[in-house]
Amino acid sequence: MARIRSESALALCATFILTLSTTAHAALVDKGGGLIYDTDLDLTWLANANAAAGSAFDDGTNTGDGGMSWASAVAWADSLTVGGGTNWRLPTTADPDATCSDTDDPTGSSCTGSEMGHLFYVELGGDPNTTILTSGDPTLLALFSNIQANTYWSGTTEDGFPDYAWTFTFSLGAQSDAFKTTNFLQAWAVHDGDVSAIPAPGAFWLLGTGLIGIFLKAHSRIRGRG
Repeated sequence: MARIRSESALALCATFILTLSTTAHAALVDKGGGLIYDTDLDLTWLANANAAAGSAFDDGTNTGDGGMSWASAVAWADSLTVGGGTNWRLPTTADPDATCSDTDDPTGSSCTGSEMGHLFYVELGGDPNTTILTSGDPTLLALFSNIQANTYWSGTTEDGFPDYAWTFTFSLGAQSDAFKTTNFLQAWAVHDGDVSAIPAPGAFWLLGTGLIGIFLKAHSRIRGRG
């Protein structure tokens, strides 16, 4: 009987630790702190889709609207520390992308191979040639703030054209390219994985060792009674 109780306690501890590393299964999950997690792509979006507005990197014609050149957009994302996570970046674009209306290049509508295209069409339910602000699911759109019916930079340079980068327009659901010095496109930052799951330094280790200590103490008591 004591051995069965000991094995049950060990299983309970293992289950609890596993639960700490998992998240609820859903497409877009509000993790709080301005973080929206996409479980499909294992990707975290900033909830504020125009967080760069007014920053030191906002070098467009109006320095308060978030419009900026590609280099400034890349630098802005790289400078971020949000939710304890560094290594933020601009969304990527698949090149080529067979899901696009123009299959030779990742241009046109219905492109779901890019991270922004996936968000527009798959997660938010946007329609081609229609702004996401009216065609997207209102409940899911409400997870975000300040989505611009405008064109956003991706972090992907066009293959064979180093002076151009891929873009995505949320007013049309369309992908295209733009000269990198164009200084009126928007920036939206993403982070690989679930940023909210990043533990504070040593926190998970301390929790794990604490649980093991509790288990060993309980195991010792059970053996003593046996």
